[in-house]
Amino acid sequence: MNQKPSDDLNHLRILSICFYVKAGLMAFTALFFSIYIFLGAMFMSIDMPRKANEPPPELLGGIFVGVGVALMGLFFVLAFLAFWAGRSLGKHKNYTFCFVIAALVCLSMPLGTILGIFTIIVLMRDSVKAIFNGSAQPQFGSVPPNWQ
Repeated sequence: MNQKPSDDLNHLRILSICFYVKAGLMAFTALFFSIYIFLGAMFMSIDMPRKANEPPPELLGGIFVGVGVALMGLFFVLAFLAFWAGRSLGKHKNYTFCFVIAALVCLSMPLGTILGIFTIIVLMRDSVKAIFNGSAQPQFGSVPPNWQ
């Protein structure tokens, strides 16, 4: 299948925008883990009576806070990586990084899988590899020769 250089640039631009959207969705998802942090802080601050063999409620609260902070941090890191991949796709830089992040995004079903697969398909084209290598820099929006 022959791809025009402007098609490759359009596909990279669209994928870049989709990675920005994915990064925003992942950052928004990370905020939901603040509920765990809030509940854990509440468990840690409540003075509840307990039996002799029960663990203290502060332990459960600490577990909630720890899990919430860890998951929130993980999702913010993933959101940053998706954002940086979108930026790199838009600037045609960091080919290997974009490829690895596309494979990683595939684990986020269903939207991430679709985005990752399409990104891998586009990045596998020789013409796109040439754009990333700098050996081919087609102009975006250029008029095909038969339209002149």
